[in-house]
Amino acid sequence: MSRRREHAHRTRPREAPAAALPEAEGLVREQGVRGGIGVGQLDLDGLDGAVLSLAPAPGGPPVARGGVYVLVRLRGRPVGTVLGRVGPGEDAAEVLAAAARKQLAGHVPPDAARSAPPVRPPRATVVVATRERAGQLARALDSLLAQDHPDHEIVVVDNNPVTAQTRELVEGGYAAHGVRYVREPVPGLAAAHNRGVAVARGTVVAFTDDDVVADPHWLGALTAPFAADPSLGCTTGLILPARLTTPAQILLESHGGFTKGFAPRRFDPARPPADEPLFPFTAGRFGSGANMAFRAAALRAVGGFDPATGTGTPARGGDDLYAFARTVVAGHGLRYTPEALVWHHHRETWQDLEDQAYGYGAGLTAYLTALLARRPALLPALLARLPRGLAHARAISAHRTAGTQSVPGAHGTQDYPWPRVLSRLERRGMLYGPLGYLRARHRVRGLRPPWETGR
Repeated sequence: MSRRREHAHRTRPREAPAAALPEAEGLVREQGVRGGIGVGQLDLDGLDGAVLSLAPAPGGPPVARGGVYVLVRLRGRPVGTVLGRVGPGEDAAEVLAAAARKQLAGHVPPDAARSAPPVRPPRATVVVATRERAGQLARALDSLLAQDHPDHEIVVVDNNPVTAQTRELVEGGYAAHGVRYVREPVPGLAAAHNRGVAVARGTVVAFTDDDVVADPHWLGALTAPFAADPSLGCTTGLILPARLTTPAQILLESHGGFTKGFAPRRFDPARPPADEPLFPFTAGRFGSGANMAFRAAALRAVGGFDPATGTGTPARGGDDLYAFARTVVAGHGLRYTPEALVWHHHRETWQDLEDQAYGYGAGLTAYLTALLARRPALLPALLARLPRGLAHARAISAHRTAGTQSVPGAHGTQDYPWPRVLSRLERRGMLYGPLGYLRARHRVRGLRPPWETGR
């Protein structure tokens, strides 16, 4: 689930944060992290080579002493993340470079910094759905205007707005740069995304959130695979935290955040991966909605996003997962491309983290319900995987105290802190998800994709 924005409809789980926050802060302290963690990016001339640069995350403060979480690049290419600690008087670049060489040794192939032959990416449309967050939207749009993709447009979809702030921002400050504004009155992230698909002029439609900053190479890296692989229906990319200043942000990233690792991967429906026994139902392995792109024709052919899923509906999430799975089930390949990077501004408060935990669980089961409602022929395959699926659900939502993995934890290691209250909320969300989807589907009954109706 890509974000938890404020919308007209919101189901908020009630737990006592006063009792839970000390546990969360205690778990963070157990890992040796006090206060915030700096976030930066370190570029090396090879893993054993010289430091080329050390810079903060986009818009962030300079890398200083204390705990620092850095993206490690080899001559520009992302290859891993490292958590280091810079002491008083130490050279931050050298300390973090030494940590990178130690922590990534054996995990980075010798040719990791070599670039593939350049491929001209297809014409693309970037869709940003938003609601009443003009300040964050401006930051995202600035980064999208700086993309090095040679042929793209930007569309802002204002979802069920209550003020004119978004329209005024786009038309007053960005329309002159070619950014288009459209309004979608039906509440929900999926409905907003479908509106973007309907007006898109690109052969590929990319989606990101209003709370990210995109790397200048993001769109080119995300869309180039479509030119090289005609059978590809979807691509996803790397999402890293822009800030780690509060316990809530640190715990979210420690739980895996949105990161899916640094190894490119292709998911082929004709050859299910041996290490994914729940394929294609564990769509969360494929990527996240803040960083995804689809071949426009393929996405329209499967009906786009289910408008009864996503933030802003009673389903609470699952719109991105549904689109991933629906595209793969239709026979298209999906590629994860870590060179397509965006920096995500995690929510800062404990209540935000509670809402996200509940939304994760609800979105997971809501998307599965949506998939079966739209494709009932998948029921036997899902039932065959049900025992393993239940075990997977228990594992991803389990309470964990601090393990050997440093904070932030690597995605999928299940060796990071996760408080009991958040585990309970995730599981409550899983129970609620099917009901939330059915409620949402009742609200959008009869709603067809806008490219079919012309509305």
